[in-house]
Amino acid sequence: MAVRNKYDVDETLETPFNIKHLKRAAIYAKKRYKLMIIALAASMVSALSAMLYPLILKHAFDVTIPNKNVGELIGLTLLTILTIVIVIVANTVRSRLMAIVGQGIIYDMRKDLFDHLQELPFSFYDSRPHGKILTRVIQYVNNVSDMLSNGVVNFILEIFNVIVYAIVMFFVNVQLALVVMAGVPIFVTVIMLIKPAQRRVWQQVSNKGSNMNAYLQESLDGAKITQLFTREQQNAGIFDRLNLDYYRLWNKAQRISNCVWVTVDNVSTWVVGAMYIVGVLVMKPMASFGTIVAVSNYAWRFWQPLLSLSNLYNTFINGVAYLERIFEMIDEPVDIKDAPDACELPKVEGRVTFEDVTFAYEPPRNILEHVSFDVKPGESIALVGPTGAGKSTIVNLISRFYDLSGGRILIDGHDISRVTLHSLRSQMGIMLQDSFIFSGTILDNIRYARQDASEEEVRRACRTVCADEFISEMEKGYLTEVNERGSRLSQGQRQLVSFARTLLADPKILILDEATSSIDAKTERMVQTALNELLKGRTSFIIAHRLSTIKNCDKIMYVSNKGISECGTHDELIAKKGDYYKLYTAQRTGNLGQL
Repeated sequence: MAVRNKYDVDETLETPFNIKHLKRAAIYAKKRYKLMIIALAASMVSALSAMLYPLILKHAFDVTIPNKNVGELIGLTLLTILTIVIVIVANTVRSRLMAIVGQGIIYDMRKDLFDHLQELPFSFYDSRPHGKILTRVIQYVNNVSDMLSNGVVNFILEIFNVIVYAIVMFFVNVQLALVVMAGVPIFVTVIMLIKPAQRRVWQQVSNKGSNMNAYLQESLDGAKITQLFTREQQNAGIFDRLNLDYYRLWNKAQRISNCVWVTVDNVSTWVVGAMYIVGVLVMKPMASFGTIVAVSNYAWRFWQPLLSLSNLYNTFINGVAYLERIFEMIDEPVDIKDAPDACELPKVEGRVTFEDVTFAYEPPRNILEHVSFDVKPGESIALVGPTGAGKSTIVNLISRFYDLSGGRILIDGHDISRVTLHSLRSQMGIMLQDSFIFSGTILDNIRYARQDASEEEVRRACRTVCADEFISEMEKGYLTEVNERGSRLSQGQRQLVSFARTLLADPKILILDEATSSIDAKTERMVQTALNELLKGRTSFIIAHRLSTIKNCDKIMYVSNKGISECGTHDELIAKKGDYYKLYTAQRTGNLGQL
């Protein structure tokens, strides 16, 4: 299977602006449009209240103070305090509402992502670093949420501010307002030159952060292997390179971004200086001191929304790129899903039939070709053969973790592609080679498949697989907390817990893929006795490299050459002296290397 991405391969974020992503994302914001309208109204109240302050100053300097009107001055002071209070209250209301909107968008988007991730097939996870999946679910969603909530409101508000401030400046004094507006073409020209580079570098920063997260996730999962093979220094070197890439690009992005506010700061300073010169030396008659103070105050405020709009442009461009990655994941096809007319699989007896089954992970390179066999209810089937021949593939196909390239698989005569996945898998007990343990108590882990199971039922399953003894000896018994991936347990203990979890589900079809590979010989003998009782009345498929553990199976299938090359009981295959006989003899004599 081709790997789409590795930790050191950048994702493609440099994409043309596509309005369809914004329209699709607007669905998440639309659910909370009333709150956004209230927040926008609060922002406008704040902005309009703030605009009164320069007018109050103008009146105070031009009229109140020259006339020595103390009462009016006190009134203007109280009015100023009132405007400040209104601004604070309005901004507080806006901040709280937008926090609710933003978190609501995050909740909905992450829920859609996670729900979809639960349905995606094994092939999706096989081809992507998990750290990059986490980056999309966490970082990209956060960025997009801010764009859809604060970004939209701020964009409307800043446009409103620019227009209103311009109108008010012209209302106060046309000549001084024209001086202020003269700096706009300079600002726009500089921004147009800076923005493309700014956009590219921030997208590169996002890529490098994603790469670093992917490698960090991989390193944490493989920490034990790293120490086992003394790879600490090499891994630290790789992470340092990824971290340094992020550090350098982040600094570069900051330098480019700083050019924007430096431009605004300089242009606004120049135009305000020019405005004072025009107001004092050029205008006839000279503008009043209050007028100059009011217009200069508005000038400073006029440039701030222009700076905000230039930053919002970057936010929207990057946000659309993030949206594309998020929707790409949401749109990832669920190859393994219920057919439109799928029906519930009734309670099964356990007959499994392969009819001319062909399968390939990467067509046209088939793993299995034209495989046919029939397993009666209650039979135990052992699958043996060389590594990579397709043993695990066969049991994965029974559970429909992958869809067939050709042929059919039937359970009690029902085509598994025509029944619901839940009704199919809920009647199977599957224990894979990777005994995954979730963080939580041992009891919770064993109850994972049957949340309603009683503690006695859990203990009974554990006694069957010889897990009760070591669990009872732990500090809190079945309520002992285990860490993520079961790091407190030995590999054999993890397999026993996983075994108990599978048995508790009481399946009619039992699949054991190397289920006893990490259990010592003494424990395995104990488990084998229990298994012999457990397998009665159940159809079972057992993959085990230790052939001594499957001698008593009803049938042994030797998987090789893209199919079943031999099938029979242990004694029948030994008498045949074919591939199984060679494997069994080599294993007993320790000459596996000769095969």
